[in-house]
Amino acid sequence: MTLYGPFWLSAQLALVTTLILLVAGAPVAWWLSQTESRFKPLVQTVVAMPIVLPPTVLGFYLLILLGPQGAIGGWWVQLTGSALTFSFTGLVIASCIYSLPFAVQPMQTAFEALPRRTLERAWTLGASRLDAFFSVAVPLSLRGFVSGAVLAFAHTLGEFGVVLMVGGNIPGETRVVSIAIYDHVETLDYSAAHQLSLLLLAFAFVVLLATFAWNRARVAR
Repeated sequence: MTLYGPFWLSAQLALVTTLILLVAGAPVAWWLSQTESRFKPLVQTVVAMPIVLPPTVLGFYLLILLGPQGAIGGWWVQLTGSALTFSFTGLVIASCIYSLPFAVQPMQTAFEALPRRTLERAWTLGASRLDAFFSVAVPLSLRGFVSGAVLAFAHTLGEFGVVLMVGGNIPGETRVVSIAIYDHVETLDYSAAHQLSLLLLAFAFVVLLATFAWNRARVAR
């Protein structure tokens, strides 16, 4: 495994996680932005829990849930014959849960900023609620989707506690960049740790700079 192998594995994990969260998180964000249900605070609390929970706590319970004896992990073993824990698939599931609020909350904020009359006009013109969502709400909330994607990607890329608990440290399969950096520091290989850390630092800077520039350009139009 090359020095930069963990970085590419982390990038793959972050990309898959971000795509899943954009698809699965958008309906949740939309519902939260539109509903007056008494269950809204409960759903908001569940979505936001990964922000305040220590990663090791979340990782521990995910390890139990996804393990061969767990509710989800046991079913997965029966279905596929392989375990979810200490696998890339398990990392994706854990990462989706861990990064959920970072994708949902920006989209929810963008949806809440939409003028109600814009949607009402679409409904008056005969658009169904589903059609209005895809043809009106999503395009007008693009900044929220971009912000959610960037935050979810960056958050997943820098994971440590959750991925270590659920995935362990298997080279080529679950050894992501944050774990690789930790390993290099433990073995006093500061040169390798510095290279990977600098790569993450540069990547984060470029992504955030591009996002802020893009948002500024859209506001200026």
